[in-house]
Amino acid sequence: MKGLILSGGQGTRLRPITHTGPKQLVPVANKPILEYAIEDLREVGITEIGVVLGNLGREAIQSFLGDGSAFGVDITYIVQGNPLGLAHAAGCARDFVGDEDFVMYLGDNILKQGIDELVSSFRQSDHAAGIALQHVDNPQQFGVADVTADGRVVRLVEKPDEPPSDLALIGIYVFSPAIFDVIERLSPSWRGELEITDAIQALLDGGHTIDSHVVGGWWKDTGKPEDVLEANRLVLEDVRPSIDGRIEDGADVTGRVDLAESAVIEAGAVVRGPTTIAANSVIGSDTYVGPYTSIGPGSTIRAAHIENSVVIGEAEIETRGTIVDSLIGRRAVVGSAADLRPEGHRLVVGENSTLKL
Repeated sequence: MKGLILSGGQGTRLRPITHTGPKQLVPVANKPILEYAIEDLREVGITEIGVVLGNLGREAIQSFLGDGSAFGVDITYIVQGNPLGLAHAAGCARDFVGDEDFVMYLGDNILKQGIDELVSSFRQSDHAAGIALQHVDNPQQFGVADVTADGRVVRLVEKPDEPPSDLALIGIYVFSPAIFDVIERLSPSWRGELEITDAIQALLDGGHTIDSHVVGGWWKDTGKPEDVLEANRLVLEDVRPSIDGRIEDGADVTGRVDLAESAVIEAGAVVRGPTTIAANSVIGSDTYVGPYTSIGPGSTIRAAHIENSVVIGEAEIETRGTIVDSLIGRRAVVGSAADLRPEGHRLVVGENSTLKL
């Protein structure tokens, strides 16, 4: 069985963060989102992984993953080009997959419990596909599955006005090679894309059976800033404390804190876990870093109060202000305007930014 991670897309809902890098490399708990998908595949024994790239962010993803050896896998890159739908992305991988079954994993997803049960169920069956599902409060916004009591899929409906269930497709699938012939016969949807829900429905209509698995624990699609922050909070719930960096005498550090080697918490700083602080970062005196915060590599935080936030890295934050529920991009500079005249906020705000002052 092979793996296929979809890493294209424009990342428009994460702008301006994604103006300078792909959304799959945005960190959650100081680890790029894409790495969680790699780990889930590796943990079920899948080490041959195809990564489907779009027109944007190719070089950054290839630079991060390399040939995969650093992650214990073998990476093959597949260029989709223009984003013409999930089914189109899968179809681009036909030569890579060959005659094997494969797991298709959207690269901006994070799961708490991994994909072992979904993959094990498929391996023990003769289904043409398997789909991961989760109960949601707003099924009208998702592709929804109508399933029998034993988990067999009856039909799929994309964003229905009257959902047949509250079971949403979450973007993780297992396919047999039968999916490729179906994709070749698909017509674009009203969006001009080849929809994976249409492809799976075509398998059903052709007499194939589709397995399903309701995912336990949490699942996050990290497409929006608030989703990244929520995923960061959820991952940090399970962070393992590790103090490899330096805590100066007079610093107040409590809770589960992951402090990387070469990171420093200076005297007078207060750090409350769960928190992760990456390499070459400095938490200065008179600084409060509160729960559910990830400080990325090479960042310096001084005099600030920051909690429930993600600082991607190489940031300089020096202000007496309080920062909460924030996603702060790489090499951002947040300073103080306390002594400047006239009084007021001084901003350089990127396209698609959101601020509350």
